[in-house]
Amino acid sequence: MNILPIIDQSTDELGAIFRDLHAHPEIGFTEERTSGIVADKLREYGVDEVYTGLGKTGVVGLIHGKQKGNRRVGLRADMDALPIHEISGVDYTSKNDGVMHACGHDGHTTMLLGAAKHLAATRDFDGTAVLVFQPAEEGLGGARQMIADGLFEQFPCDEIYGMHNWPSGELGQVGICKGTAMAGASFIDITVTGKGSHAAQPSQGKDALIIAASLAVEFQTILSRNVPPLDTCVLSITQMHAGAAYNVVPEVATLAGTIRYFKDEVYDLAASRMQAICDGFAVAHDVKIDLALRNVFDVLINDADLSDAYMEAAAEIVGADNITLRTDPATGSEDFADMLKVVPGAYCIVGHGGTVPLHNPSFTLDPGILPIGASVMARMVEKRLPL
Repeated sequence: MNILPIIDQSTDELGAIFRDLHAHPEIGFTEERTSGIVADKLREYGVDEVYTGLGKTGVVGLIHGKQKGNRRVGLRADMDALPIHEISGVDYTSKNDGVMHACGHDGHTTMLLGAAKHLAATRDFDGTAVLVFQPAEEGLGGARQMIADGLFEQFPCDEIYGMHNWPSGELGQVGICKGTAMAGASFIDITVTGKGSHAAQPSQGKDALIIAASLAVEFQTILSRNVPPLDTCVLSITQMHAGAAYNVVPEVATLAGTIRYFKDEVYDLAASRMQAICDGFAVAHDVKIDLALRNVFDVLINDADLSDAYMEAAAEIVGADNITLRTDPATGSEDFADMLKVVPGAYCIVGHGGTVPLHNPSFTLDPGILPIGASVMARMVEKRLPL
C-alpha cells in the first residue's frame, strides 16, 4: 500500500474527524454541523477558496496547483446520514437518537478532507482541484439541488470523480464498472381510498387494506410477465400503512416502495403497467387509487476512458493486484449520477473489512479505509492535471 506521506502522517487526525462525524450524524439538508467542520478544516489546510450554502448545506473548496492551467478536476463526497437507530456498539456511536451514518458518508467526507490536506500542501498539479461536499444523497436530491444552485456554472469541472466504501470485502480493493454502473430509481407512493366499516360487517365497506395488499402482490407480475427476462428491473413495495383499530375495516391504505432499472424504456414499461393495474383495481373494487412515481436517482454511467484513468491512479496507491474491473452493474442507486450527466467522470468502490451491509443499524466502517480513499482521490487529481 502506497499511502501518500502527508495523508499517512495524518491518519490519527483523519480517524478523529471520522469518529466525531459519526457520533454527530445529520439527515440530508440539515448537515449544518458537518458542513461547518468541513469548511473550517478546508480553511485550516490552506484551501484557496471555500464556499458554503450551495445546495443548502453543501461546501465547495478550490485548490490551485503550482501551475495555473485552466483545467479543473472535481472530487465529490457525500455528507448525510440515515434515519436509523444505531446499535453498532462502537464507542463513538451516534449521539443523535434515530440518526446514524449507516452508509459511511462520514468516511467519504473524511477521505475528501484528507485528499484536500495533501493537495493544498503539495500542489503538484497544473490547474484546479474542485472539492465538492454534497448534502442529502440519500434520496433527497442533494446533487440536483447543488446543480440547480449553479454548481457547475460557478465551479466548472472538466471531469469529476466519486467513490463509495464497500463492506465485506478486502481492505484496499478498488473496483469499477465501466459504462452503466448503478441503477436509476423512482420512489412509489400509492393511496387506496375505499369505504370504512365495522370489522364484523365488512360487506358494508370497501376494504382498502385488502385491495392494497393485493396490489403489492399483483405488481410482481410486471417483473415476471412484462419486463423482458434479459432486462433488469426491481420493484419492491417496502411500506404498507392502514387502520388503527381491531374492529374497523380501514377506509384508507397506503403503499410505498421503489423501482430500480438500467434502461429508461424498462422503467417506462413498469410505470405504465403499475398505472394500468391501479386503474383496473379501482374499477374492479369501485374505489379510488392514486399512484405517484417520483424519480430520485438517474442511471449512473461511468465514462469508459476515465474509468481506466481512475483505476490507473488507484493502482499507484493500492497496487494493480487490488484493482477489479467489474462487469455487472449494481442495482443500488447513487445521486452522483446526476453530476455525471453534466460532467464526464467515474465512480468507484473501495473495499474494507466491515462485515455488516450498508444501511444496517449495526454497520461499521473500517477506519483503515480512510487514508486509502484519501490517497486515491488526491492521486487522481495529480494524474489528471500533471505538471
